[in-house]
Amino acid sequence: MEGTIETAELVPPLQGSPLALERVELQGEAAWSPSHPDDDVLLWVVDGEGTLSLGGGSLTLGPSTAALVLAGEQAAVEASGSLRLLRITVGPGADRHAPLGPRETTASLDDAGAEAATGARSFQLLFGPHNGSTRATLFAGYIPPGKAPWHYHLYDEIVWVPEGPGQLHLGEAVQELAAGAAFRLRPRQVHIVENASPDRELAILGVFTPAGSPSAAYLSPEVAAAYAFAG
Repeated sequence: MEGTIETAELVPPLQGSPLALERVELQGEAAWSPSHPDDDVLLWVVDGEGTLSLGGGSLTLGPSTAALVLAGEQAAVEASGSLRLLRITVGPGADRHAPLGPRETTASLDDAGAEAATGARSFQLLFGPHNGSTRATLFAGYIPPGKAPWHYHLYDEIVWVPEGPGQLHLGEAVQELAAGAAFRLRPRQVHIVENASPDRELAILGVFTPAGSPSAAYLSPEVAAAYAFAG
C-alpha cells in the first residue's frame, strides 16, 4: 500500500515568536522526517500508531504520547496504517533554560504526574528542562467548568484543544473553541480560556517558551486591584 502524507498549518510562524504548530497525517506505508536543522521539534500523537527512529533506536508512538527531536537530529516517523500528529517547532531564538535532568525522547500522559495550577485547574508536564527540552515546556492542562479571572503569562504560548466546547476571551472578542481549535497567546496578553461544558473538564495541550511552569499566571491590574485591601 502506497503511503500519503498531508500537512496543514494550525498556528503559522509569526515574526518575533519562535513557536509554530502544524498537523501531520500519515496513511499507509508513509515515512516522514520531523527534523529541522535549527528548530527543536515537539511531537504529539493525536491518534493512531507508529514508530519514531532516532539515534539508532526505534520507539513506539501511540495516542497521548509526545516526542522530542532536538535541532539537527535526524529522525523518521513511520505510520502503522494511520497516524495523526501535531508538530511544534521551537526556533533558536527561544531562551534556553539550563537542563535539570537527563534527556528523554518520548513522554506519555500515563507517566506524567498531575500538578495544581490556578484555582481548580491542573496540568501534567510532558517535556521541559527536567527531561531535555530547554527551549520550551509542553504540557496537558485541565480546566473545570467555568472560567478563571482575567490573567496573563510572561511566556509566549500556543494552545491546541482536542475537544470542545470552550471559549477564548481576548478583550471583548470571543473565539469559540471546538475540537481541533488552536491559538497563540503572546507574552502579557490578558485572556481567559473558558470551559463551556457544564459537567466535564476541558483538556488542552499547551507549549510555551521560555520554559518554566504552566502555573506561572498573573492577574491583570484591574483584577489585582479588586483583590487589594482597602487602605
